[in-house]
Amino acid sequence: MEKLRIGFVGVGGMGQCAHLINYVDLPDCEVVAVAELRQKLAHRVAQRYGIPKVYKDHTELLAKEKLDGIVASQPFNRHGVLLPDLYQAGVPVFTEKPLTCSVQVGERLLEALAKTSARHYVGYHKRSDPATVYARKEIARLKETKELGAMRYVRICMPPGDWVASGFRHLLGSDDALPPLETDPLPEDMDKETQEAFNAFVNYYIHQVNLMRHLLGESYEAVYADPSQVILVVRSASGVTGTIEMAPYSTTIDWQEEALIAFEKGYIKLELPAPLAVNRPGRVTLFRDPGDGATPETIVPQLPWTHAMQQQAMFFLQAIRGEKTPLCEATEALDDLRVARAYMRLLKGK
Repeated sequence: MEKLRIGFVGVGGMGQCAHLINYVDLPDCEVVAVAELRQKLAHRVAQRYGIPKVYKDHTELLAKEKLDGIVASQPFNRHGVLLPDLYQAGVPVFTEKPLTCSVQVGERLLEALAKTSARHYVGYHKRSDPATVYARKEIARLKETKELGAMRYVRICMPPGDWVASGFRHLLGSDDALPPLETDPLPEDMDKETQEAFNAFVNYYIHQVNLMRHLLGESYEAVYADPSQVILVVRSASGVTGTIEMAPYSTTIDWQEEALIAFEKGYIKLELPAPLAVNRPGRVTLFRDPGDGATPETIVPQLPWTHAMQQQAMFFLQAIRGEKTPLCEATEALDDLRVARAYMRLLKGK
């Protein structure tokens, strides 16, 4: 298979340890260049990973390289400034979550995207974990066969914990500082306190907002915000209730994220590892109770020894080739920001 030519825009902490380290190992991928404002850092990274070209910024990269795809691991408050330029390359672009820092900027991004042939994939890596992939297929099958009855409830719980899990041990640094950078405007329809709360929510819990839709298999709306900021209640388009539990407790040397997808006669339990844990998939538990005296059963499938970030890189290459993947596109990522905005209204009244 002909190798895909990938360019990286930004090789900071997540750029290196969540993304680049996974792409350079893929046999059908060639990372041909990096663009990084910190040139000392760029050259150190390029030397370590055998990347032949280093550019001072994305403009120079796009002018001199013909790419099949772009990975732009940037602060999300830079997306509105940077991405319209990257879309002009007309190739698939991958960024970290969230789409950007406000619904307004997100809408402007989609307008810019629609004027090009590019596609924009947003890095909700939990969708790429082998456990989530397995669970999502089983959910779809159970909804079709109805062997466990109707879906009744989805609960996602993510207490704060050690999300790094030693994942930055390969990180290279440098002593060259970033220059002052233009950032996207904060949400225009919020006061400063609400802006700060919204920014914190989309930085940390937008993963769960997206995962809820992915597990439900349909759109939903926020219907209640617990004043203590522990629980967000949602209702799906077909009437299924869901809850996202935010920081009901915390851990210091562990990560205990889980989801429960409940049907009338059983459930699927999904347990996900720390975001930067390597060679470790999540865990799926299937529980079935058919009733009428039949013996209930619990199944725990053995999943492959790979991790979400690695498989996410594989899925991006597949998406470049036009294959269907679990990756999230920008249109859905904008829906996540709209849910987050609705949550702020419920929580803050503004």
